Amino acid sequence: MKKAALHNLGCKVNAYETEAMQQMLEEAGYEIVPFSEKADVYVINTCSVTNMADRKSRQMLHRAKKRNPDAAVVAAGCYVQTKENEAKCDEAIDILIGNNQKKELVERLDAFFAGRGEKVEAVVDINHEKQAFEELTLDHAAEHTRAFIKVQDGCNQFCSYCIIPYARGRVRSRNVQNVLEEVKRLAASGYQEVVLTGIHLSSYGIDCGESLLHLIQMVHQVEGIRRIRLGSLEPRIVTETFAEELAKMEKICPHFHLSLQSGCDATLARMNRKYTTEEYENACSILRKNFTHPAITTDVIVGFPGETEEEFAQTKEYLKRIHFYEMHIFKYSRRQGTRAAVMEHQVPEEIKTKRSAQLLALAESMSREFRAYYVGKEEEVLFEEPMEVDGETWYTGYTKEYVKIAAKTAEPLDNVMKRGRVEAALTDEIYRMKL
Repeated sequence: MKKAALHNLGCKVNAYETEAMQQMLEEAGYEIVPFSEKADVYVINTCSVTNMADRKSRQMLHRAKKRNPDAAVVAAGCYVQTKENEAKCDEAIDILIGNNQKKELVERLDAFFAGRGEKVEAVVDINHEKQAFEELTLDHAAEHTRAFIKVQDGCNQFCSYCIIPYARGRVRSRNVQNVLEEVKRLAASGYQEVVLTGIHLSSYGIDCGESLLHLIQMVHQVEGIRRIRLGSLEPRIVTETFAEELAKMEKICPHFHLSLQSGCDATLARMNRKYTTEEYENACSILRKNFTHPAITTDVIVGFPGETEEEFAQTKEYLKRIHFYEMHIFKYSRRQGTRAAVMEHQVPEEIKTKRSAQLLALAESMSREFRAYYVGKEEEVLFEEPMEVDGETWYTGYTKEYVKIAAKTAEPLDNVMKRGRVEAALTDEIYRMKL
């Protein structure tokens, strides 16, 4: 029996695809081993979102070949798609599999072994040839309580800093029935929570006359699923109707990641983002009107080309006003092949670092304030796993708002839903609960 090891780099969509490829290998008779062990096949699902991601992808590919020079090393995904010629010339890579071709993994491995080690390629021109949604499937996931489900691929937005539309191609949506069948299989395997994810989730359905809201409504009807989370959303999808309909569904987790990137309209325009700060604030207001204390999280890029001290100050004040549960702060990274990489007035690294530090401190303060709101309140938690704190065993899990909770109990609580009263902070990021 051949041994295979897989390593994932990048986003939740990549993670889903890696799990699906692992399942394909298992069904084909491969024994799955940790990536740190010697294997006959190494599959690296690569990332290309930044120049650093490209470098990490190359490093992992070379590490695999060094671990076993006789192994078949598979480079899959975004790095292969954006740097195809570079990957073709890399002697550490035996098989190239681009996006929308991952279903062919086992077939390409068979061809490689039959061809006595000749390089195998499966890369399509994803930007100029119309692509259908690539159906990958899961019956189980790496996590034991929560399963990510890829429902959409591709992006039509072309933000000036982002390479992903070139790596993933145009918007493609998964058939509703296929999504439902996968959700039912996962529910039958014991999963109680699903996360609907995509490269640009808000675009779900624009290519096939469907809508994200309708998909959510259908998933909500699946028995056994008790929680539904959504991946990253664009603010313009949050209309009164969208929020009102979500609020009617008891399984929806009021935990919304709304991409912002900047709190300054001039910066947003240079980024080619398709909304204004006013529209974004309105989306947050709509969510807060329809849900009690929803968790709103976001991404912010500091030091985008041309960002002045005044523009950064506008962003900082805006973030304070909106008040987020969590903010992911990124220092702008020049990505070769994007418009922003050749823009004038690139911000020096030391200024980016200072601005990042200010927003990270703000993020920590707002996050602490959001979690403290729950002290004294009764909440429902889906418990996941035990952890040790100061020599004592606690079971940890998450509320619907994704606040991490710990409870002391003698009984195992893996994948168990329980209610209890939140008492106080156990650590900086975990609150204790009395069951």
